[in-house]
Amino acid sequence: MPSFDTLFNAFVTLLVTIDPPGLAPLFLALTRGMNRAERKQVGLRASVIGFGLLALFAVAGAAILSIFGITLPAFRVAGGLLLFYIAFEMIFERRQERKEKSADIAITRDHIHNIAAFPLAIPLIAGPGAISATVLLSGTFSTAGERGLLVLIIAACIALTYLVFLLAERVDGFLGETGRSILTRLLGVILAALAVQFVADGIKALMAA
Repeated sequence: MPSFDTLFNAFVTLLVTIDPPGLAPLFLALTRGMNRAERKQVGLRASVIGFGLLALFAVAGAAILSIFGITLPAFRVAGGLLLFYIAFEMIFERRQERKEKSADIAITRDHIHNIAAFPLAIPLIAGPGAISATVLLSGTFSTAGERGLLVLIIAACIALTYLVFLLAERVDGFLGETGRSILTRLLGVILAALAVQFVADGIKALMAA
């Protein structure tokens, strides 16, 4: 049974990489012109698709890596570096700009009923950072029961994301530009520290092997 610290760190890592507050203004932009019921439907569909993808990598992440001949310690180092890059983008306000570009591209290319799958579910909810974090965490949650806990943690993060979608207008108005900037930078620093820990653990495992 994982310790409380392990469970809490997993929750924080996934929540920060998914970044629900950062998705709120993008959700509003992508669903512009929709009524509340339509927004709710899009948010629910995107959340279900995102959960399905992350749950798949939580349960079968190690098997997927083995197909490509990648060891977990090597992926831990690579994934940690990727998470650190995402943290760097968050701290220096580059991630939001990149997400907004993805959103703009999707609006022009896809019909409005497809935005739940792209770009909301992929890559905004279940993006490279969240998938990498999930695979890394699946190595810590090694037994079937522990991975069940990881899936529950993912479900909790996605549920919070869906709640943010439902309250997107209020959240965006409450945080404002300054609040979003402060929150994004704070979460970026936390993610950077967790990323360094992933890299350190991966290097230690590689040296031991």
